[in-house]
Amino acid sequence: MSAVTRLGILISGRGSNFLAIAESIREGRLKGVEIAVVISNVPDAAGLEKARALGIPTAVFDSKGRKRAEHDADVAACLKEQKVDLICLAGYMRLLSPQFVAAFPNRILNIHPSLLPAFPGLEAQEQAFAYGVKVAGCTVHFVDEELDHGAIVLQRAIPVLEEDDPHMLTMRILAEEHKAYPEAIAMVVSGEYEIRGRRFVKRSS
Repeated sequence: MSAVTRLGILISGRGSNFLAIAESIREGRLKGVEIAVVISNVPDAAGLEKARALGIPTAVFDSKGRKRAEHDADVAACLKEQKVDLICLAGYMRLLSPQFVAAFPNRILNIHPSLLPAFPGLEAQEQAFAYGVKVAGCTVHFVDEELDHGAIVLQRAIPVLEEDDPHMLTMRILAEEHKAYPEAIAMVVSGEYEIRGRRFVKRSS
């Protein structure tokens, strides 16, 4: 990583995790990092306006009706043009093509609202609630060619309360996501780690 790590953040919706990252940078809790660009595949994603209000460059590549590989090639070209070091998926509701993943090996992070490998895919919080688990949470992981599968960087767990309903549990997990993502980015940006098989191992100082 360079002296200042440039992030490319991919969103499809409101961008709450993007805002949590931006706030962590602004408040000095996430050091040596800047957001180079926020990219969305949805032209009217609410997070785009929030990025513009913060003076962060944005780009839109509408994915509707396009082949995945072609769309991803445009996104990849934009990220390279912006000299992005690390890509953060923040509510990006698309599977990435193998070509995209291969272009940025161990440089793509995702946050998922479950304790992987439990409940991959969509509506993970609702899946967890319906299954009756007693502990839920979120996972920050590297992205590989499989869904919600890459090496795990960080997990945060919360108890499922008797008074929870699916919406309440979702909101409580989201609050943990907002803490976990900046923390995981800092761990990756430090470079003080290695990946052994599937394990993300911090190097001892």
